Amino acid sequence: MHSSPDLDIDAGDEADAVKVVEWQDVRKELDRLCGLSSALAEAKRRKDPLSQKLQSLIQEREESLRWSNELEEMKERLEARKLVLDDLLTQSIRASGDAKSQREHLCVVIRPLLSAAETLSASHVKLEEDNKLLYGEGGHGHLKILRQMLRTRRRHMIAQVAAIFPVEGSFEQAPEVSMDTKYGGSRSGNCDGSQSSHVSRSPQMPSLSILGLRVTVPPLKTMTLFYDTKELQRSAGALGYITHAVLLIASYLHVPLRYPLFLGGSRSYIHDYAPSIELSPSDLTSNSVNGLGSKLTDFPLFLEGHNTTRAVYAIFLLNKDLEQLLDYMGIQSLGPHHVLANLRELLRIIQSEEFIDK
Repeated sequence: MHSSPDLDIDAGDEADAVKVVEWQDVRKELDRLCGLSSALAEAKRRKDPLSQKLQSLIQEREESLRWSNELEEMKERLEARKLVLDDLLTQSIRASGDAKSQREHLCVVIRPLLSAAETLSASHVKLEEDNKLLYGEGGHGHLKILRQMLRTRRRHMIAQVAAIFPVEGSFEQAPEVSMDTKYGGSRSGNCDGSQSSHVSRSPQMPSLSILGLRVTVPPLKTMTLFYDTKELQRSAGALGYITHAVLLIASYLHVPLRYPLFLGGSRSYIHDYAPSIELSPSDLTSNSVNGLGSKLTDFPLFLEGHNTTRAVYAIFLLNKDLEQLLDYMGIQSLGPHHVLANLRELLRIIQSEEFIDK
């Protein structure tokens, strides 16, 4: 509460000097002092509410200033956010344009993908159907199983042939064998496939036999009436066994032989539709007289009389049949004059596991 200027002056004067009052003026001075005291009390009374009100106004002013400062800060932040928002809006518009172009591009790309998906789905359906046909009854899987069963059965049957007609070997020197012929040529040059007219078995090669019988052909130049006929009969028997074994193997494998065989034991024949040997005049005359022209292409797998040419050629053709069977199995022949060796190799490969897994 503010005091008046007059009161302030009096107070200052009283402070500066002591006022001397006359006795007769004391009452008046007391009255004046009482009035001043009352006025001072009234001023104090009026000052308290005004002070409280002023303090309240000051607090409100401070609060207002604080809020004003916060408002300014918020405005600044708002402006900054507006700038960021404008930037984001620009980026959003740009991204929206890019997204639209990407969407159009994706639409173009998706069309063939959808078509490919439909094709793939149809292919999956067809694949499932094919798998059912493949592994179902009558399918390739079933056919493969049947083929394995058939090969197993064939191997078992041909193993029985190998047991019936065992081909065994021993390292003994075999007698010299001649494949010399008197015909002008063969399907491989000479019957042994080389320029030499004599083939002698190497001492290191085993001498093979079938059921204890060997295939021996005496040299043509040394063929006489006094040649061991028992040896010729044993050779004819061996050739009969080989003929029988080849016929059974060819029938089990369902391979038609290029040179058909006619089984007759030790008197077996082999047929050639276009023989490469020159038939002797005696053969032509005798067969013509007897009306057996068809026999001209049947060659004996045994020695007839003193002429071994047809027998040697028959052995050569028999080996050709063996080479045909070996080629069917994917095996290379051991040579044109190794009849028993080719037969043993054929039996060995058929009885192996490779035959089942083909």
